[in-house]
Amino acid sequence: MKNRRSLVTGGGGFIGAHLVRQLLEQGETVRVLDLHDVPLPSSVEVVRGSVCDASVVRDALDDVQRLYHLAGNPNLWTVDKKDFQRVNYEGTCTVFEEAARKDLDVVVHTSTESILTGSAEINAPVDSDVQRVLKDMPGPYCRSKFLAEQAAFQAARDGLPVVIVAPTLPIGPGDRMITPPTRMILDFLNVRTPAFYNCRFNLVDVRDIAKGHILAAEYGRPGERYILGHENVTLDELLQMLEEITGLSMPKLQVPYWVALSAGVISEFTSDFITHRPPKAPLTGVRLAKYPMHFNSDKAINELGLPQSSLHQALTDEVQWLINEGLVKRDIPLRQET
Repeated sequence: MKNRRSLVTGGGGFIGAHLVRQLLEQGETVRVLDLHDVPLPSSVEVVRGSVCDASVVRDALDDVQRLYHLAGNPNLWTVDKKDFQRVNYEGTCTVFEEAARKDLDVVVHTSTESILTGSAEINAPVDSDVQRVLKDMPGPYCRSKFLAEQAAFQAARDGLPVVIVAPTLPIGPGDRMITPPTRMILDFLNVRTPAFYNCRFNLVDVRDIAKGHILAAEYGRPGERYILGHENVTLDELLQMLEEITGLSMPKLQVPYWVALSAGVISEFTSDFITHRPPKAPLTGVRLAKYPMHFNSDKAINELGLPQSSLHQALTDEVQWLINEGLVKRDIPLRQET
């Protein structure tokens, strides 16, 4: 819609960049608040700064009708664990406090599927109405995102028109920050992971997630949560898709959970105290993998019209992008979907 100005916090991120592009394509004026100097279309208004800085957020919200809050630390590990609380939770509280001072049409808050699981006994896909508590959260990243989502629900109860979306694992091109899902795929492509724990998760095209944010702003009900996902798969099924797309042989050796957990403990200890670089197996990720991360997105499909694009094509596009960026170290004869 022309003459509408939308603010996207974290607009340079994986999901955010696709959201910015789609907003521009439908004729909106787009402003991005981001710490990082990332490539953005020349027509985008850019505010450099942190969501933790109230004055920066206040200025970025001037003359804005819609707010998409995606900014945060999406990694499962960081050198300073307090960074998760400061950015993901306290930054979100700052954004809501400043948004409450404005006359916004809608606020879309980006949560995560990682805080919706937490029970190994439940085998049915988790739906949007699930309720968890802080003690269910396996690590500082999940705790910070859980508290941020709770703040979003509270802001909605206080009258701010907040709609909550919880994306599952995004796949597709353009992940310049190499977030955990992309890192996992890249490691398999480069044979850095010889064995795997056969966990369960939900995959969705990142471009559908971006569209889901816009649909949530248009049709979402304030105070409601919508899971933006698509297909429930196991890791060996993902590896089979990668084999079909690339022609490369993927790892076949599966390990039990205790081996994956031990590797996670060692990997994170090494990162925390020796290398200070991201671990190959973040402990939070391993703990999440213990649970059946399968989700039901019917609410978003039925109420919002969430697209369900081909996962095979999204994965093909991601592999091609990784190759073009020089991140894949092996020659790959891509096989397009027929």
